[in-house]
Amino acid sequence: MDDKRNILLAMVLTALILFGWPYVAERLFPGSTKPATPVAQTAAPQAGAPIGSAPTTPATPSVQPIRSRDAVLGESPRIAIETPKLRGSIALKGARIDDITLPTYKETLAKDAPSVRLFSPSGTEGALFAGFGWSGDGLRAPDANTLWTAQGNKLTPTTPVTLRWNNGAGQTFEIALSVDENYMISVAQKVTNGGTGAVAVRPYGYVSRTGHAKDPSSWTIHIGPMGVFNGSANYKTDYKDLDKTPTSEVFSTTGGWLGFTDKYWLSALIPDQKASFDGQFRKGAGEQYQADFTLKPTLLAPGQAITQTSRLFAGAKEVKTLEAYQDAGIPLFDRAIDWGWFYWFEKPIFALLHWLFTQIGNFGVAIICLTFVVRGLMFPIAQKQFASMAAMRAVQPKMKALQEKHKDDKVKLQQEIMDLYKKEKVNPFSGCLPMFLQIPIFFALYKVLQLTIEMRHQPFVLWIKDLSAPDPLHILNLFGLIPFNPPGFLAIGVLAIILGITMWLQFRLNPAPMDDMQKQIFSIMPWMMMFVMAPFAAGLLIYWITSNILTIAQQKWLYSRHPALQQPAIVK
Repeated sequence: MDDKRNILLAMVLTALILFGWPYVAERLFPGSTKPATPVAQTAAPQAGAPIGSAPTTPATPSVQPIRSRDAVLGESPRIAIETPKLRGSIALKGARIDDITLPTYKETLAKDAPSVRLFSPSGTEGALFAGFGWSGDGLRAPDANTLWTAQGNKLTPTTPVTLRWNNGAGQTFEIALSVDENYMISVAQKVTNGGTGAVAVRPYGYVSRTGHAKDPSSWTIHIGPMGVFNGSANYKTDYKDLDKTPTSEVFSTTGGWLGFTDKYWLSALIPDQKASFDGQFRKGAGEQYQADFTLKPTLLAPGQAITQTSRLFAGAKEVKTLEAYQDAGIPLFDRAIDWGWFYWFEKPIFALLHWLFTQIGNFGVAIICLTFVVRGLMFPIAQKQFASMAAMRAVQPKMKALQEKHKDDKVKLQQEIMDLYKKEKVNPFSGCLPMFLQIPIFFALYKVLQLTIEMRHQPFVLWIKDLSAPDPLHILNLFGLIPFNPPGFLAIGVLAIILGITMWLQFRLNPAPMDDMQKQIFSIMPWMMMFVMAPFAAGLLIYWITSNILTIAQQKWLYSRHPALQQPAIVK
C-alpha cells in the first residue's frame, strides 16, 4: 500500500511540475523570446500638462489608423541627430525629439536586420517621443504646433543645435541641444522676457509613448514607468496601475529622474539635480502613457532671462554606461536595470562574467569559466558534504532499528532520532548546503542573462546564436528542420536533453537512499528538470550542464577517497 501511495504521489508531483510550471514561469520568469503584441494607435494626449492637473486630451480621443513613419517624418522640417550610438532627427514642429534609432544594436540576429528603433513620432506604430516646454498663467507658450527655427543643421557631439521661437508678445524661447558620445542629450531651456510686464514661467519635460513595452513585466523584472525620487528607486507604478488610475501620485523631490524602462532600453528625463521638481506618470486616451516633470515657477521681470538645463537619456541600458552617468551625478542611474533584492550579489556576478568575456571573447565560454570559479570556491564545502554523507550512512542501521522499534510512536521516534544525531554528531541538513549556496548564484546568473544588454544576441557555438534566448533546436521540430515552434513546456531542446542526462548521471553516482519515496523522486527529478529548464535562456542551461559535469568529476574523485560511500548501507 505504501509503495502504491508513493508512486501516486510521485506521479502527481510530476504532473504538477510539467503542466503547472509554464503558468508559474510565465508570471515569475518571463521568457526571452515571447512575441510582441501590436498595439493600436490612439490620439495622443497633449504633452506637458502641468503636474497636479488632469492631462489635457484631444477633443476627439477616438482610435486613429497607424500611419507610415516616412509620411509622418516628412510632415515637419527636421534637424538630423548623428552620434556613434544614435541616429535620427528632431522635428522643428513642436520641437519634438521623436526619431531615434540605435545603430549598434539590431532588431534580430538576421544579417539584414534593421537597427533597433527607440523613438518614433506620434501617429506611427510604437510611438515614443520626448519634448520640453513651458507653462504659465497668461503666458503665450510654444505648443505641439509651434514651428521653431534652428541654428545649426545637425546635432552631433561636436555641433550643438539651438531652436528659437518668438511668441510675438515680448518673450523669446530657446532650446539649446547638445549630445555626448553615448545616449545623453542635454536640453537648456531659456526664456527672455522682452515685454513690458512680468511673466511667470514654469519649464517642463515629458516622454510619451503608445502602448505597453514589447517585453512583459513580471515579479522578477519591472518593465514600464519608473523613476528615482528622494534617493530611492521607485518601481511600484505599472501600466496596469495607470489603466485603473490615469494619474499616479506626484513625486516631489530634489534630484532624481523618471521615464520608461524596457528590458534593454531606457527613455528617461533627468531634470536639474539641484532644482526641486514634481514628477508624475499619466495615462491619456486609449493606450497613451506619459512621464513628465515640472520645475517650480519663476516670475520673470521685463529684461530678464532664465535658463534651466535638463537631460534626456534615450538608449541602451549598458551597465558601464549607466554606472558612468551615475558617477557623474545622476542618483541611482544603474537601477534602471531592475537588479532586484540581490543587487549586491548580482553586480559582482555580472562584473566577473563580463571580465571573463573581455579576456576570452565568447560569453558561452565565459559562463563555463564562471562555473569553474564557482565550483572551485565551493570545493571545500563539497568535501564537508561528502563527510556528512559518510556519517549519515554510518548511522543508517541505527536509524532503521529505531524506526522498527518505535513504528507506532512517531513522537518518540523523532525524539530518538534527534538524540542519535546529537550522539553521533551528525547534521542531516549539511549535505544540502552546496545546493542552497548555488541558488543565489543561479538566480543572479538568471537575472544577468535576462536583464543585461551585454548578453543580448551573444553567440556560443554551432546553433547557439543567442545565449539570452532558449535553445532553438527542439525534438518536436526535428531540431530545427521543421518550421514549427512547440509550446514552452514541450520545447525540449538539445541543451535540455544534455541537462537531463548529466543530472541523471550525477544522481546515479549518489548512494541510493533507503526511503522508497526518495528513490522515486530522485529517479524522475532529472527528467522533470529537463522539462522545467527547457524554456530558459541557453546560457543558464550551459551553466547548469557544466556544473553537473564538474560535480560528476568531483564525485568520482571523492569516491576514490571514500569508497565506502558507494557501498549500500548494511542494516543490522
